Amino acid sequence: MNTEHSQVLEFPAMLYDTKAATRRKVGAEGRWWAREYLKTGAFPLPREMRQVPPGEVLVMHAGAEGFDWSLPRWRMHVFIEVFMYLDERVPKEERPRMRDAFESFCLSTPWGALDHAVSPPPLRSAERMAKRLAAVLRFWEVLQGLRYAFWSFDQKYTLEELMEDIYRRTLEAWCPGGPASVREHMALTVERMSRATREDCVEALLRMIPSLVAADAEFKHREVLSDPGFLRERLSALPSKDFEDFSSAYKYTVTVQLAAWDRALGRH
Repeated sequence: MNTEHSQVLEFPAMLYDTKAATRRKVGAEGRWWAREYLKTGAFPLPREMRQVPPGEVLVMHAGAEGFDWSLPRWRMHVFIEVFMYLDERVPKEERPRMRDAFESFCLSTPWGALDHAVSPPPLRSAERMAKRLAAVLRFWEVLQGLRYAFWSFDQKYTLEELMEDIYRRTLEAWCPGGPASVREHMALTVERMSRATREDCVEALLRMIPSLVAADAEFKHREVLSDPGFLRERLSALPSKDFEDFSSAYKYTVTVQLAAWDRALGRH
């Protein structure tokens, strides 16, 4: 028997309830975490954990809520609100160190790894995203027994389907024609991302961007946005911090940057 897969899986109890109750609990836990961090410089496990039975559905995106807000559910997407309460209580000069410590803590847990892969907070550099995806891979066996609602509550993704939906273009950008297994494709991508140079990141972005532009009818300057010369020029002109934020080829961040370039082209 695979003991890792059969072990009891527990998630923070604050994430299971009605929508309003979940948000209240996340606020209370965020304030408690902030106090604990200021006292000890570390984050303890949540005060209450709850077992997650195999096959349980976790709502990963607000769009999958529908209108059943009063039903108790696993509302993973509410977890991101904890950052508001941490920032509220922790002095501004301490926040960067606090956020790094909180991310390290989260990535050591299956629920935190899942959250940071599905809703990755800034920055989304290749180095950071490699660590986030690696954390999901570490907990793959226990997480694959659950089901995930992302775009609709009626569509229950497996873990593989969820990761494919979010990261298919990213995986192809880093490892074109990679393994058929999403898990194996992610592992290869993590390996390449974790040791990537800026030029490696540029090449991954150049592989990804044309397909993003082709799929989005909102862009008004599609031919220019797909031109490798234009893209190399714009990418090389970005300050390091701005480039780092989307160097992993995370599609949502890349789309935001493309939209900014598209608007700039319209002003000329």
